[in-house]
Formats: sequence, C-alpha cells, structure tokens
Amino acid sequence: MNPKIRIVNEEILSDNWYVLKKITYMSEAKDGSWKSQARESYDRGNGATILLYNREQHTVILTRQFRIPTYLNGNETGLLIEACAGLLDKESAEDSIRREAEEETGYRVTKVQKICEAYMSPGSVTEILHFFVAEYTPTMKVGEGGGVAEEQENIEVMEIPFQQALEMIKEGEIKDAKTMMLLQYAQINRLLDPVPSQQHILIAGPYRSGTGDDPHLIQRNIDFMNDIALKVYEAGHLPVLGEWYALPLIEKAGSQRIGDEIFNRIFHPSSVRLLKYCDAVLRVGGPSQGADEMVRAALSMGKIVYRELGDIS
Repeated sequence: MNPKIRIVNEEILSDNWYVLKKITYMSEAKDGSWKSQARESYDRGNGATILLYNREQHTVILTRQFRIPTYLNGNETGLLIEACAGLLDKESAEDSIRREAEEETGYRVTKVQKICEAYMSPGSVTEILHFFVAEYTPTMKVGEGGGVAEEQENIEVMEIPFQQALEMIKEGEIKDAKTMMLLQYAQINRLLDPVPSQQHILIAGPYRSGTGDDPHLIQRNIDFMNDIALKVYEAGHLPVLGEWYALPLIEKAGSQRIGDEIFNRIFHPSSVRLLKYCDAVLRVGGPSQGADEMVRAALSMGKIVYRELGDIS
C-alpha cells in the first residue's frame, strides 16, 4: 500500500527553538475519495546516539541530565539516564557522534559501528536517529566530558556495569527509549562477551570483482586471500574463506560456468551460513559487493569486523 498524499498547506506555528508546523494534506482513501487532514509536525533535525562499552571491564558509559518534558510528565527529579546523543550539525552521523561522545563523556572513540536508524516519535517528530556502538578503553579518555558549557549542558558521566544497566531497565531507573534499545542490542548480540583468544575468522575479499571472469585473475584473488589466511593462522587464529566451502560444492553440483544457476544458488548463500559459525570477518582487498555484503551481515549479527590484519589481537 502506497498512500497518495497532496500537501495543501504548511503553517509555521513556532520557530523559537526548532520548527513546529501545522500540515494540512489530502490523502486518498481506499474507495478512491480524497479526504483532508491536519497534523502538527516538529522538525528538530536528525540525530545520532551511541553506546560506549568495555569488554574487559564489562561496563558501559551512560549520562544523566535534566529533561524538562519528563519533569512535566511524572519524573519527580527530571533527571534521565541516557546513552550519549545529539543532533547532527552539518556533518555526517559518524562524525557527529564521535564529537558528541567526546563532548559529553570525555572519551575520544575512533571506530564506531552503525547498527540501525529509527524514527523515535513518528506521529509528531520528523527526526531520524542513527544508532551506533563503540568500544572504549581508559586510554581513550581525553577529558571529563559533561557537555558544552555554551550550550548550557550539565551532563553527569556514569560508568556502569553492563548487567546493572540491564537491571535498571527492569527496575524503571532507565526509561529512555534509545538507551534501552542500545542496551538490549548489546545484550542480544553479546557485544560485551570477551573476544576469544583463538578466533574463527572469515576472510572476505574480491573473488570475481574486476576480473571479467578471467580465470587467471580470479585465481590471483584467491591466492591473495589465501596468503592473508596463512598470516591469520600463524597469528594463532583459525581462518576460513567462503570459497573453500562453496567451490567444491558448486563443482559437485554440476555447475557449468561461473554465474550460472547452480553457482549463484551456492556461492554466496554458503558464505552467509558459514558466517554464523565465525567470530569475526576480516575485509581485505579491493572493491567487492559480495565481501561488503559479508561485512554488513557480520555487523547485523554482532560479529567483530576487522579492516586491517594488524587489528587482530
């Protein structure tokens, strides 16, 4: 169902802080008739939020600050425990959340992982919130945080055991939706579980990309990934290529050429199955839609993604 909408009028009710509009629009009903409706829409821009977590300490960084709307709706102190967040300020969501994390918490994180986007109050607010997670260590602390004084921010930084934060949701001490979503994401995807000393690592790189299906160039790509796999093995981990599983199966199933029905049915899906049993993905080499898809799948499963061989401990 794709509703047909015609905007009839936009009236600005307030632009004191952000922009509140009254929108009058026509929408087509199921019977084909058009009906007029009016709604208010609050535009405060888009934002980003992040959960900082530490695997070794099993802790998360949250903040506490006064929120007048909660005070007006039953929160006796008006104080709310939240994940670090802020509006995008003419910059990318990633750049924005790195800046906000440093300003609010005092931690300068470099590697951030985006997990999703969400409309937080779609009935009245236009904002899309970009959700991130990132590991922090004590060495990343470059300041005390607390927000920007010129913006009248007065933020308390809280380092809390992860399990305690989850209990605070149950007890009603944490009522902020974005924070609950981030904490539950961390729980479901086991972000704070210790990294295994020996990891099962999927090597994801180009196979056909840029080769024109030339068998010599394809073999060069395989050799490159095999060289990386050997280095991963010598570092004490267990590497694997999706090609090691897929190619013998494709041949046995009777594939006649690269890209035929049998090839497509087995090649990429077998890597997705394999990924479920891996701890991490190492993305190597040049452009590759398939390798990039493995990275996206790994992130959605809460797996570790390495971009450089040297990042693997």
